[in-house]
Amino acid sequence: MRVEDLSPGWRTDFLRHRVDAEVRELPDCLAVRSPGQENFYWGNCLMLPALPNDADLDHWLRRFDEEVAAGRPGVRHVAIGINCEPPPEDALPSWVAAGFDRIEVHTMMLRPGQLRVPREAQAGPLQLRRMTLPDGIAAHVELQLSDTFGFEPVGYRVFRLRQMERFAKLQAGGLADWFGLWCDGTLVADCGLLYDGKLGRFQNVMTHPDWRRRGLCSTLVHGVCRFGYEERGLGELLMCADPDDVAIGLYESLGFVSFGREWGLQRYPQEDADARRSVRLGKDAAAA
Repeated sequence: MRVEDLSPGWRTDFLRHRVDAEVRELPDCLAVRSPGQENFYWGNCLMLPALPNDADLDHWLRRFDEEVAAGRPGVRHVAIGINCEPPPEDALPSWVAAGFDRIEVHTMMLRPGQLRVPREAQAGPLQLRRMTLPDGIAAHVELQLSDTFGFEPVGYRVFRLRQMERFAKLQAGGLADWFGLWCDGTLVADCGLLYDGKLGRFQNVMTHPDWRRRGLCSTLVHGVCRFGYEERGLGELLMCADPDDVAIGLYESLGFVSFGREWGLQRYPQEDADARRSVRLGKDAAAA
């Protein structure tokens, strides 16, 4: 299987692997290993060319161990991407019974003439900055830890720090940029932008929970789009978004259009599974 055969969302996801990951093209799959980042799920994963059979669970668990996890005790998750359209929800019952969660995102595209101006943010004054990493990494990590998305916080801090260090390497090679949005001197939102010729791919769009629903994310994404078109000469921008997240409507309001879906299967290590369960129980209690 080759990286160039991946659908656009997965292929552009691999842009972040260019500086410090091992990507191997094998006859039956792609294998990705990120040395020093063993708790990075999708930096330590397999990519399959087609939907696996439900009965093939044990085979792919062995392949994951052989190609990704062997000799690396810090790899305690399993992440397997599937390079095809998502199947019905009741597909792969054996995988679900074995503790796998299904993840799915919509791939969205925006070209220069489609970009719309967002409504004015309900905050100010605002300043959008292109960062020169590694300067400012600590502040961005603290922003990103304001919402751990149900992951165990100590491990998640290490993960976010390593990701920002990776982005610093990408930026040094002219392969990416990182942006922050400040309000009255406070860092309130940030994101990355990966480059591949005339194509840009958004990464990790994040707004601090205390500053959400004020139009700040729209301001951030709009400003980064303009930077990509006007400063980098990009012809297309891609965004991958959770179909169940309210942010997908925000991106659509700026002109992004969905054109495909990407999906995969992941099984969490125990500490992350426990943390996510606690978050779900807290949400259920709050809604009761």
